[in-house]
Amino acid sequence: MLPTHRYLAGLLCTTALLWLAIGVTLADTIGIKSAELLLEEDNYVLNAQFDVAFNPTLEEALQKGVSLYFVLEFELGRPRWYWVDEKVAELSVQYRLSYSPLTQQYRLSSGLLSQQFDSLDEAERLLSRVVSRPVVARDALVQGARYDAAVRLRLDVAQLPKPFQINALASRDWSLQSEWYRWSFTP
Repeated sequence: MLPTHRYLAGLLCTTALLWLAIGVTLADTIGIKSAELLLEEDNYVLNAQFDVAFNPTLEEALQKGVSLYFVLEFELGRPRWYWVDEKVAELSVQYRLSYSPLTQQYRLSSGLLSQQFDSLDEAERLLSRVVSRPVVARDALVQGARYDAAVRLRLDVAQLPKPFQINALASRDWSLQSEWYRWSFTP
């Protein structure tokens, strides 16, 4: 009888680990539809389109007054065969999404700028779009050289209140992020 208990305990542990692995791989993601660098006047600007959709857990947290912080990250580097790749530009922009029960409106803010929305869908649409965000000066790039660009958008769980940070470690509902979208760019 003892070997049967060991077998069942081993089977139970294996099943629990399998469900944990499935939960980690099924984490919510932000899809990336497109990203590009364009020259506007004396700067290269970033245009990107993400597919942001909140799950019910995040929607409920917003309704209860928890602000969600998102970070847009951009990197531009030049590959070198003789040394480590050269970092040409880095950009990190933080967005804060909050809900006001008094006005029943959502507010998306970045720095000193903010905008109000009547619905979460409208706020998601604005968060999903990056338009003409300056990332690097024209004269900082060598014409004809190849550069590697990367961009991503993620929910910054470190900005959540402490009880939610602990919950975020154990629940996939709080891991909303995109993969790094990478492409080559030649000015």
